Order: sequence, then structure tokens, then C-alpha cells
Amino acid sequence: MLSMQLRRWGYRVSDSESALAALEICAAQDFDIIISDWMMPGLTGLEFCRRFRDMGRESYGYFILLTSKSEKTEIADGLEAGADDFLAKPVSGNELRARLRAGERMLAMQAELLAKNRIVARTLAELQELYDSLDRDLIEARKLQQTLIRDRVRDYGWARASLMLRNSGRVGGDLVGSFKVDEDRVAIYAIDVSGHGVASAMMTARLAGFLTGSSPDQNLAFHKGPDGGHVLLEPHDIADRFNRLMLEEIQAEQYFTMIFAVVDRRAGRLSLVQAGHPHPILLRTSGHVVRLGNGGLPVGLVPDAPYETCDVQVGPGDRLVLVSDGITECPRLSGEDFGEQGLVDSLVRSAHLSGSDQLEALVWDLGREAGTSSFPDDVSGVVLDLFQD
Repeated sequence: MLSMQLRRWGYRVSDSESALAALEICAAQDFDIIISDWMMPGLTGLEFCRRFRDMGRESYGYFILLTSKSEKTEIADGLEAGADDFLAKPVSGNELRARLRAGERMLAMQAELLAKNRIVARTLAELQELYDSLDRDLIEARKLQQTLIRDRVRDYGWARASLMLRNSGRVGGDLVGSFKVDEDRVAIYAIDVSGHGVASAMMTARLAGFLTGSSPDQNLAFHKGPDGGHVLLEPHDIADRFNRLMLEEIQAEQYFTMIFAVVDRRAGRLSLVQAGHPHPILLRTSGHVVRLGNGGLPVGLVPDAPYETCDVQVGPGDRLVLVSDGITECPRLSGEDFGEQGLVDSLVRSAHLSGSDQLEALVWDLGREAGTSSFPDDVSGVVLDLFQD
């Protein structure tokens, strides 16, 4: 009678004489609504419901139990087994239609949710594909960025520059380098572009082109002299030139901090400009530690920012160290920054090592204090050793 009534209302109905037979039908075909008696030979309605829920269907099946039970404990057992609704026997036609409509509304919402989930899954797959493609590009960009300092140790005979660059992400905004000015002078620099990621990395690549030692015509540290030759600018003039370039020509969102230093072996003089970068550290051959620089504003931030050249006497055996704020501002496990004192302590402990080994020892000390080798900011440094002629 129930099947006949359902067909009259327009439903497609399949019926079976037992729960086991119903399970076989449900395994072969998805049904939207199940109406099951509670007490049956073999499996009960509760057991049928549990097995039905365990079938792992993609779509949801609305399960209605027919029962003469009205005790709260029995209803709780039915809900626990996975039933959605209950109908008391004998079944009222109006109540049955109301229950079916409630089930249809739930099934419609579930179908809509499944459709949206499929859209989300497709979108996530597309995003994953884009992410994988971007990640491959960033890996290649990282390789290219590392070529900016292909020679980690550059020997100039009377001086040797050791370079270190470790990005916190795939690409970063730090840049270090050195170049030979002439037989008596060597320049080193350290740059830290604001921000992280692709934009900062592209800026470092552009700045590297402006500080190339292989092409003085393109190097902003030089200007043409009266005889047509290339003359090195004073460090403060170099910072000023970069500041005007950033604000008037490049006009990018980024700014950067910088140290530009020149060592003149004949004059025994170190000249440098500090533009917002951490203070350079001079390790004297006597063991004395000297903090250099006058602070200064970052480059590309303030028009007509004043920059000042700092001069100091140096000699054979002295060592100049430049580092980025990724080292001095790296948080320790205690919550405090590694700081300038942490930098000096590390440099003093490793002063007997070569420049490149000292930079590695500094990174090791930083990782020990931070409790990780994955630092929150790019880490870079330059060590310039001065030797006897």
C-alpha cells in the first residue's frame, strides 16, 4: 500500500522483502530516500541503517524509520544509527508527504553543496597547478639570483672579499658584492631591499646591474673624469645618486638600505657610507672591535636625504664585516633579537677563521640562538680581509 501510494505521487519506487535484499539493491543503485520498517526478520531497521551508512555513497540517502516505538531511548538509538526521520505506524499520508518534502529539501541542499564542492575541488586543482608552475619559476629565479654572487670568495691579491647570501624564501631582497676599482682600491657593498618576494628580487637584480665591476660605464659608482676616464665617486655621492635614481626614475614602491665601502691600500683608508643598514664592524688585527658608520636614512625613501662619508684608517690584518638586519634582528628563542652584541660576540669567537668560514660560523650561531635554520628574513654578509702587500 505504501509503495502504491508513493508511485501515485510520482516517485520511482523499489521495494524488497528484507533488509539484506534491500542492501543488495542499494549496493547496485543510489537511492535518494529509504523508508524502512524498524522490526524485521533478519536485520532490524537499526542494523540496516548502520550498514547503509557504512556503504560510502557519494550522495546522501535520507533514511526514514517506520516504527510504533515512541520512547525517547529508542528514538535516540535510531538517530545514533544514522536515521534522519521517523514515522509512526499506521502512516498518515499527509505526514508522509511532509516528511518526504523535508527529505527532498535536505537532498537538494546536499546536491547543491556537492556541486559547489566539485567547483571548489576544480578550482583548488587549478590553483595547485598554478602554484606548482610559480614554484618552479621561483626555483629558477632563485638559481639566477644566486648567480649575482657566483664567486663567493674574490681574491684581489692584497685584499679578499667573502660573500654570503641566504634567502628566507625562494627569492629574496638582499644583495652583496665587491669589485676592483683600480690596483690600489677595492669596493664592497651590502644592500637590503624592503619587502620580500619577486618584486624585491627583481629590484636586487636591477641594482646589481648598477654596481657591476665589469662595466664601469653602467656602474653608478663612477662618473666620467675630465680625461674621459672613470672616476669613483665618494661614498656619500654614490648613496645620493642611488637615492635620486629610486625617487626620480625607478619610482618603485621599494626602498633599500645600503653600505658602500672603499678600501685604499696606499692611503691606508677605509671610506664608507651607511644608509639605514646595520653598522659595519671592523675587527682590528690587535683584537679591538670598532663599530663604524653614522646611521643614515634608507635609499629611495626621502628626497634629498643627507648622506655622510665615514673615513677610518686601516692596515694589513684588519677585517671589515657587513651584515644585513636579517642577522641583527633575528629573534632568539628567548624572544630577544640576536642584536649587535650577538653579532660582535660571534665575530670575536670566530676571528681566527677565514672570511668565508667566519660567515658560516655566524649563520651557525644564529641558527643555534634562533632554534631553527629557517630564518624569518634574508641573511647576507660580506667580509673584507686586508693583507700585507
